Amino acid sequence: MDLTSGELCAKKLDMQRSWKDIKRLTEDEAREEIEKLGEEINYHNYRYYVLQSPVISDAEYDRLFRRLQALEEHFPQFVTPDSPTQRIGARPLEEFGVVKHTVPMLSLNNAFTEEEVVEFDRRVKKLLGTTGDIEYAVEPKIDGLAVELIYVDGLFVQGATRGDGYTGEDVTQNLKTIRSIPLKLLSRKKLPIPRKLEVRGEVYLAIEGFKRLNKEREKRGEPLFANPRNAASGSLRQLDPRITASRPLDIFCYGVGVVEGIEFRTHMETLAYLKDVGLKVNPMVELVKGIEGAMEYHRRLEHMREELDYEVDGIVIKVNSLSQQETLGVLSRSPRWALAYKFAPKEETTIVKDIKVGVGRTGALTPVAVLEPVEVGGVTIERATLHNQDEIDRKDVRIGDAVVVARAGDVIPEVVSVIKDRRTGGEKRFTMPDRCPECGSRVERDGAIHYCTGGLTCPAQLKETIRHFAGKRAMDIEGLGGKHIDQFVNAGLIKDVADTYYLKKEDILKLERWAEKSAENLLRAIEKSKEPPELSRLIFALGIKGVGEHLADVLAERFSSLENLMNATYDELTEIPEIGPETARNIVSFFGEEHNRRVIEKLRKVGVRFPQKRPEAGRLKDRVFVFTGTLEGLTRDEAKELVEREGGRCSDSVSKRVDFVVVGKEPGSKYEKAKKLGMKMLSEKEFKKMLGLE
Repeated sequence: MDLTSGELCAKKLDMQRSWKDIKRLTEDEAREEIEKLGEEINYHNYRYYVLQSPVISDAEYDRLFRRLQALEEHFPQFVTPDSPTQRIGARPLEEFGVVKHTVPMLSLNNAFTEEEVVEFDRRVKKLLGTTGDIEYAVEPKIDGLAVELIYVDGLFVQGATRGDGYTGEDVTQNLKTIRSIPLKLLSRKKLPIPRKLEVRGEVYLAIEGFKRLNKEREKRGEPLFANPRNAASGSLRQLDPRITASRPLDIFCYGVGVVEGIEFRTHMETLAYLKDVGLKVNPMVELVKGIEGAMEYHRRLEHMREELDYEVDGIVIKVNSLSQQETLGVLSRSPRWALAYKFAPKEETTIVKDIKVGVGRTGALTPVAVLEPVEVGGVTIERATLHNQDEIDRKDVRIGDAVVVARAGDVIPEVVSVIKDRRTGGEKRFTMPDRCPECGSRVERDGAIHYCTGGLTCPAQLKETIRHFAGKRAMDIEGLGGKHIDQFVNAGLIKDVADTYYLKKEDILKLERWAEKSAENLLRAIEKSKEPPELSRLIFALGIKGVGEHLADVLAERFSSLENLMNATYDELTEIPEIGPETARNIVSFFGEEHNRRVIEKLRKVGVRFPQKRPEAGRLKDRVFVFTGTLEGLTRDEAKELVEREGGRCSDSVSKRVDFVVVGKEPGSKYEKAKKLGMKMLSEKEFKKMLGLE
């Protein structure tokens, strides 16, 4: 559907009608408008998520979407499964169903050297009976999770993981939450829509999204994902679609299975069709003549892989002609017409000197390999995560083992595999302790994770809890850093977060490296923190498992006061779309614990203000800001706080939901993306003027 500027203007005028007219619509009028709105919103999703070239503003898009929501609310009989409003809302599953692939999703043979690639080309030519150059389609090999999307008469009806290649798991509801997957194929340029279309793609998590996700998990004391692929896989295989929806997953479509009602001659023609009907195809796909062209593409992509916003571990080389693919056929597990040409791995070999156990804020125990220092990708690695006991057992990692360690981008180093041929017999097996290494309390296992049962009697948990509580985005106690927290806890001056407000200057001065001025500065910062600017900051500071900054904001908006939240029931919490069953249980459990209630009462008595939710009014109400570059008169956190005080919100990434991009000195990639999208830019001076500071 290609909209002219006149049609867009007409639609904008139409949207200016009062929403009260909805009740006056006949059923036929309502059905017609719902169909048109759904089609238009699908088109704009395609422009934004697939082409990255929107033709309307965020505000216009929001008006269209809200109009559709209102219409569907008044005429629920016309809500269809492919409606843009139906991406999220399915109930959590008990387990995933099984889907049998009509055409097996075969794995690819791997090549690691140019000699192996040349040999692949030789075999292809021999089987085809030709000596001329073969036309190959080449594309990045995305390090994600392979899936199949099934469309019947243009509607997305089912989605599944690759599984063993023959059967996979039914993850339809989770795939629906990925915005770049259309729920209905676009009917544009008179393109035929097949009766059935099976699309193959790779679900992935962009590197920036992965970093944000791990940062949020770290704040909540949850185990970190090892790499973007694990994060994508874990996110897509959630029984609760709302959890999947909270993760910034994306997809690149790379091929088809069964297609009924349309024929393609080449792989490139297939990809062009998929893009035309609204599916996202990697823009770096190229057509090359001869195997040397494929190897040149490999060298070029390997050189620029660090610039990409997603993980790639090589390229895929495919014979472009589909008739030639059919002639070449397949082996039992892989096609003869395609090859994965891998990049040199970012791996090195070293020795596991020891395995230590760290204790996080929530009591989670994490085993970490202490390594002989080794340089991987230009960084010296001395420690690598082992995740949990199951992972240690699966890889059979022992103290003294020679191991392969890997690192990609800013991902936490991990032990990839053990070199068992180098074992001498002196290696020692490792098992998680049954007592906490920090406090000696009993350790219990919950799923794959071991937890200390000591709670806030455990110094490690207490110290991490206070660090979180005093953090910049929580209570913002300037000067209360890790070393000082260690001192206060070790000296018995702080036994819970509320004790921070009972510190006395004479007690602080008894400790090493404290002078009168530094003690006074800290006490002033503590006193200042008694006035948190927003309820969400206080909720976040409490450190409830699973409640990050975003959910704290959601809870503040929903319950208005800490008292209301403390008395919220499980059912009330699970009614909120962003909150799943596990997080709801964590919140109820936290406030049901008598110790936590006593700490909250201590905070109240010492004068900590429990603010109500942020004012409904405010000059920046509901406006979303992104900051890029260095501001001269404000720190980034100060600027964000100003926005939040005026009812606005801040985002770490550029998206269609952002209203303003504030540009400082030496802006980064956010500026370039915002400029490409035609977003509203503000200088620091304009931003201050908007707030009445200039």
